[in-house]
Amino acid sequence: MAASITDATPGRSTRAERTGWYFYDWAMSAFSTTVITVFLGPFLTSVAEQAAGCPLGADECAGSVHPLGITMAAGSYFPYLVSLSVFLTVFVLPIMGAVADRSLHKKRLLAAAAYTGAGATVAMVFVTGERYLLGGALFVVANIAFGAAVVVYNSFLPQLGGPNERDAISSRGWALGYLGGGLLLLGNLAAVSAFAVDGDAQRTLDVARWSIVSAGLWWALFTLVPLRWLRERPGAEAAERRDSVLVDGFRQLRGTMRAMRAYPLTLFFLLAFLVYNDGIQTVIALASQYGTEELRLDQTTLVVTILLVQFLAFGGALLLGGLAARIGAHKTVLLSLVLWTAVIVAAFRLPAEAPVPFMVLGAAIGLVLGGSQALSRSLFAQLIPVGKEAEYYGFYEISDKGTSWLGPLAFGLVFQLTASYRVGLVSLLIFFVIGFTLLAAVPMRRAIVAAGNTPPRVL
Repeated sequence: MAASITDATPGRSTRAERTGWYFYDWAMSAFSTTVITVFLGPFLTSVAEQAAGCPLGADECAGSVHPLGITMAAGSYFPYLVSLSVFLTVFVLPIMGAVADRSLHKKRLLAAAAYTGAGATVAMVFVTGERYLLGGALFVVANIAFGAAVVVYNSFLPQLGGPNERDAISSRGWALGYLGGGLLLLGNLAAVSAFAVDGDAQRTLDVARWSIVSAGLWWALFTLVPLRWLRERPGAEAAERRDSVLVDGFRQLRGTMRAMRAYPLTLFFLLAFLVYNDGIQTVIALASQYGTEELRLDQTTLVVTILLVQFLAFGGALLLGGLAARIGAHKTVLLSLVLWTAVIVAAFRLPAEAPVPFMVLGAAIGLVLGGSQALSRSLFAQLIPVGKEAEYYGFYEISDKGTSWLGPLAFGLVFQLTASYRVGLVSLLIFFVIGFTLLAAVPMRRAIVAAGNTPPRVL
């Protein structure tokens, strides 16, 4: 036991172990990119529209679906699903974090969550015809499992490097994730080009379904790398386990929720992150639906644009990571939020059926996307009391990597009221404006010291 706890000391990681950690981002980003960002929104919307009685491939559908007896517009089904899955993660992820902090076997928890999510994603192969309820249930399971795995994955970050190394480590992980997600998306683009036929909506839907399945297979395959190369790094709380991991996890969660009041600046940063990242995640999750339904762009244009975002995000994460080394991660994230606000305004003004402006906007998103997320993750690592890494990341993950909920809810409600995706998009501006204001008010150096950590040289 003592050896395991000693190994958890930050700064003791090897290059191979850090590479193994990076590779989980490579593995899971296939789900973020191929499933959440590109294919699942249009796919489940088409399935729901069929269930609502609309012809497959119709330009507009005014029909409704009735999941569990609740009437909703078919076009609102996917945004509402995202909100439901995230509402459930509010309860699951903090518990997962508490359990991980008490467990001697965090890699097993990572494996269990990752393979549950990958399995649910692969099972999308059975979502055919009007089976929108099956597709929704599988998505909810996959998205919750995805978030649970990321909680455990993120908890390794503070243990892999010191305060001056975490920005770089986090940025490399995000960069490799965007590269991996982009490569799979490139393969899916080739499949769309080879097998989809203009005017054959059923063939296009089938290609989208198999692209979703490919993301589950990719996720499962490359998760083997971190499971092989990462060392077990139990948190300090694992040495104090008295009962089962689950019982102790619930006990720790109750204690931490009371103790978090002693770290008000950490909570203030978390609030700022939850607000602005909810906007970021909503843009990611609903971009393809906006492009398909409002801008009337074909699937190939959407995939090419997201592919462009992926590869530029690889460079953008490293670029903003380098900028953070010069001016500090806090200032760099604030700058990225200004750029995100400009992106929303530009997206509202995009003309319909014009692929080039959409691609240019995608390029702008790519340059700020990876860096804003990677640096937020490493900033939060500085604010976590030692031994509470996974539990605090459980709260953090409530609004990370596809788990936003207020944004999709606002988007869906506005569409329900106005039947306009453009007006729904404008509703997201408030998340970036409020998030910027809250983040600018956080005294980062004082917050890091208050959490018992050493601040990096530049903030």
